[in-house]
Amino acid sequence: MDIEMKHYDILIIGGGMVGATLARALRGQGLSIAMVEAVRFDARAEPGYDDRAIAVAQGTRRIFDGLQLWDRLVDDATPIHQIHVSDRGHFGFTRMTREEEGMPALGYVVPARAIGQVLGEAIAQDGSIDMYCPAVMRSISSDDGGASVEIEQDGVMTTLAAKLVVAADGADSPVREQFGIDAATADYHQTAIITNITPQLPHNNIAYERFTDTGPLALLPMSAQRCAVVWTVTTEQGDRVMALPDGEFLARLQERFGFRLGRLQRVGRRQAWPLRLVKARASTGRRLALVGNAVHTLHPIAGQGFNLGARDVAVLAEIVVDAVRSGQDPGNAAVTECYASWREADHRRVTAFTDGLARLFTLPLPALGPVRGAGMLALDLLPPAKRLLTRMTMGRGGRVPRLARGLPL
Repeated sequence: MDIEMKHYDILIIGGGMVGATLARALRGQGLSIAMVEAVRFDARAEPGYDDRAIAVAQGTRRIFDGLQLWDRLVDDATPIHQIHVSDRGHFGFTRMTREEEGMPALGYVVPARAIGQVLGEAIAQDGSIDMYCPAVMRSISSDDGGASVEIEQDGVMTTLAAKLVVAADGADSPVREQFGIDAATADYHQTAIITNITPQLPHNNIAYERFTDTGPLALLPMSAQRCAVVWTVTTEQGDRVMALPDGEFLARLQERFGFRLGRLQRVGRRQAWPLRLVKARASTGRRLALVGNAVHTLHPIAGQGFNLGARDVAVLAEIVVDAVRSGQDPGNAAVTECYASWREADHRRVTAFTDGLARLFTLPLPALGPVRGAGMLALDLLPPAKRLLTRMTMGRGGRVPRLARGLPL
């Protein structure tokens, strides 16, 4: 079997939204870049009722601004003007509004298809990024001089040498595993059921987060008066809920959510995802940086997963570009150590926030019901506490990289 060798400054393993965002951020910065992805992206995918939705925080919108991509996404983006949080069966709720923050929106709901298409077009724009897709990584190693990755594509083995490898290959990251970086995992014993629905009443750009005894239920505003649904049920209930006929599914969802949007009238195709927390013990290795789900896989309770990964990208891109401009090796220990140090606090804060919410609002202890209700009422009455929660959901706070301020690298 023939084996050829190619050399790059940056090699990104994983071409999903986080990996593709990094590739776009580094394009045009004088770096040789390659990306390896196992699944071929269909750039011709047409819009449809079943578009999967991504919650895009204000901080992530600014990153897309800095990448000069937001103007190409805005027509597909539904702004969130208000977030309404409640606990089913208990008093107390809290509202977060764009007026309180002095912002045009608290965030946006964007079809994953639109983000993927815009990123794919941006990466392919000038042919400067080498794409290996579909291709599978077979082995990886590194030393002080660089990293070596062996991939298989169409039965041909190719060895790629890189100064820095970036693992954007998901929660079960093979790159993380081959580097011997352990990950702490916790099973929530929950399944997230993802679908789109059409309610009787207009959503008025309000995002609803409702806590129930089986887990949180979110309805996010989308275009064409649809709502994206993320409904968390217990693992035992997951298969049964997925198997329900559409009418019974809508009736069960109606009973869980209530009638704030009138009667729920239509449901699209459903998907089910088992939920677990994954935290890598380290975000870097020798000649390696982990981004996105490879370093942190979160409960979807606050819609922070992609947004946290986008901030990983903004920080890593800034550090790499600044290193290259000052004549440094983009994969040396100073670069990876700076990345790990900068991202540590944000990773810890957001992981604790989402995990704490997931556990607090799904514990079945009756005595906690009034406590949760009182807590939400207190948030609604205490502006500083609510502002802190709002800033967290908007992806604000801490040291902010240039891209997250809407500035170019």
